[in-house]
Amino acid sequence: MPDPPKPSAARPEARNPRGFADRRARDLAAERAILAAVSAVYERYGFELLETPAFEFTDALGKFLPDADRPNEGVFALQDDDEQWLALRYDLTAPLARFAAQNWETLAKPFRRYAFGLVWRNEKPGPGRYREFVQCDADTVGSARPEADAEIIAMAAEGLAATGIPEGAAVLKINSRKLLNGLMASAGVAEEGQKLAVLRAVDKLDRLGEDGVRLLLGEGRLDESGAFTKGAGLDGAAAERVLAFTRAGAGRDETLNRLSNVIGGSTAGDEGLAELAGIEAALTSLGVGPDRAVFDPSVVRGLEYYTGAVFEAELLLETKDERGQAVRFGSVGGGGRYDDLVARFTGERTPATGFSFGVSRLAAALRAAGRDRGAEVRGPVVVVAFDQGRMADYFAVASELRAAGIPAEVYLGQSGMKAQMKYADRRFSPAAVIIGEDEFAAGTATVKDLDLGRALSAGVADNAAWRAERPGQVTVPRAELAAAIRKILDPRR
Repeated sequence: MPDPPKPSAARPEARNPRGFADRRARDLAAERAILAAVSAVYERYGFELLETPAFEFTDALGKFLPDADRPNEGVFALQDDDEQWLALRYDLTAPLARFAAQNWETLAKPFRRYAFGLVWRNEKPGPGRYREFVQCDADTVGSARPEADAEIIAMAAEGLAATGIPEGAAVLKINSRKLLNGLMASAGVAEEGQKLAVLRAVDKLDRLGEDGVRLLLGEGRLDESGAFTKGAGLDGAAAERVLAFTRAGAGRDETLNRLSNVIGGSTAGDEGLAELAGIEAALTSLGVGPDRAVFDPSVVRGLEYYTGAVFEAELLLETKDERGQAVRFGSVGGGGRYDDLVARFTGERTPATGFSFGVSRLAAALRAAGRDRGAEVRGPVVVVAFDQGRMADYFAVASELRAAGIPAEVYLGQSGMKAQMKYADRRFSPAAVIIGEDEFAAGTATVKDLDLGRALSAGVADNAAWRAERPGQVTVPRAELAAAIRKILDPRR
């Protein structure tokens, strides 16, 4: 009696780790287009490209340093064979601080660098929130001048425009940690926990309105679900001072004047107002008007990290979710002044300021707004394998096209004509080349315009003259094949 068959090894399930996504050509092309556009802006401003390793020692991560007993808290960490803990970089700023401290004596100062690359965060993923994503930063290390902040803001505004966001569809919002410190002093808030509660309340202004924020500044607020959020515990006068601060609104000179009436007279507040006035003057000189950058006292991002001005890029484009419902995408980047990060290594305070684009998030926002930078991506021209006995000839055709600078491939499957055309369409090929015995005998090739077919099926090409110029399928002499395909790739030729 034969032995029973041995159980086969369990097959692994094909799946992605939570918060990690596969990205195909169109996704990558969209991100690369954004990176190329923003990098060109940074280089025009004289910023140097820098690349640092994906791993850093965990003690170099600053506020993201995990607890000794929980080395993976917030980051992805491992212990090296020398028992030192390493972690994948959480952002691009901590590596910059380490690099600047390590090379300070040899750097031209101020040191102006930009960088882009993947970063990793060991956090709970959610819709549009990944644990691996691309950032693109620009930073100036070694200048305390407000003009350095203004230049970063101007670059961010120009970078947003370069990615394809239309005029008026994005704005840089600016606040200052020093203004908020002055507000706390004028409102009599000294305890750190109470300060944090005030800032959290202000951060909800857009969502809850002034009445909701007033409740959170006082005893607390009961939401629609019946859940109670404890408030900051301010008395009525202090709460009204905070609300008066938020009423300064988003603007430039007029906003600074209103803020001065609320917090002027406090040391921190006056310092913040002076710095923002310097930023205002520099932005005006750089041609960045209030349509692209405004002071907004409701911006309270990253205040445990920043020491002066803070910036946030908000996308105003109308975007839609998967169900076609209008949604507000919000922030696609931010930054500010951080004067304490390099000092962690050197013991000496070193002024620094910078801005970071969330490239993956910006690509997703543009896609949701119908402005996908990857939509322009085309696959190779597909040479249809019409006759399996002619494969060498088809490879010769593909080589001719490649030599002419046109990406091309020969279909290498076993399917017939219909399946091959479907394959070409799924590759987003601009055209397919068909050469049968008649064409070989006549020295010709038939070219099918697949871009035209997509445009017609999408209802885009309703212009008769345009359709006449692109007949959809033509037969041309072999010597004119590359020229015929170039006309499809660029109809203006």
